[in-house]
Amino acid sequence: MLRQALLAASHSSGVRRVVETAPYSRSVVRRFVAGEAAADVLATTDRLISDGLLVTIDHLGEDTVEAVQAKAITTEYERLLERLAEAGYGPRAEVSVKLTALGQLLDDGERTALENARRVCAAARQANTTVTLDMEDHTRVDSTLRILKELRQDFPETGAVIQAYLRRAEEYCADLAYEGSRVRLCKGAYNAPDSVAFTGKDAVDKSYVRCMRVLMAGRGYPMLATHDPRLIEIAGALAILNERSPDGFEYQMLYGIRPNEQRRLTELGGQVRVYVPYGREWYGYLMRRLAERPANVGFFLRSLASRS
Repeated sequence: MLRQALLAASHSSGVRRVVETAPYSRSVVRRFVAGEAAADVLATTDRLISDGLLVTIDHLGEDTVEAVQAKAITTEYERLLERLAEAGYGPRAEVSVKLTALGQLLDDGERTALENARRVCAAARQANTTVTLDMEDHTRVDSTLRILKELRQDFPETGAVIQAYLRRAEEYCADLAYEGSRVRLCKGAYNAPDSVAFTGKDAVDKSYVRCMRVLMAGRGYPMLATHDPRLIEIAGALAILNERSPDGFEYQMLYGIRPNEQRRLTELGGQVRVYVPYGREWYGYLMRRLAERPANVGFFLRSLASRS
């Protein structure tokens, strides 16, 4: 129930105003978001890379409804990638892109998002790095996979994301587990009807394990996005079973969540990529993070209530 309430709140303008104007709210958000400007996320990226971690950067913003805004976000990614290239971070730092931020919801959204994504992918190649297409609401899955297929004709290194809570997740993973295919597997952080998605934690976890088995046994490059200790242990066992070397797959975790575990896996020789968001549109992202991990709710509320 708490998860559903938080996901509903992510679309509430009233709750958004309360959270965004609450005392110390922004200082709390900095636990999960690198900052509002590119300089902030570049500084965070430098620190993480120095610690032996990999990075994927997300410029926050989604559900764009104006072409000019989609173009501005595309340009922001191009400039960010130029700065990553100047710093020599590629390929240790890549970018994650939401297609709704690039215009997927416009009247001619699929074409617009594809054109803008091509620009981002071209900039990434110039920077010696890659792009991963974030998966969003279940209603966008088919469109996102069509755009991915088109992009991979010219940019085969483009990463995909599959959400384990979707009932067709295992099928999607099987379709994408081919040579050179980069696939991030996550649990999923959006509302969806029972006909489309598993809703219970156990069912989602079981789906995640089934998808991991497919990806780890396949010929692609699995990117396992989870903070769950049990799933991380299973991932390690599957790597041994399928004779995958440490550079044949990677773990992915969110910035600000389980940093000690990120370092531990790195020290054991694993590849760990940290998902680092930045930008002013942090509200929706924050609410989904709280929905994913109820323990974060207490932290956030205690921080908002503090006075110093």
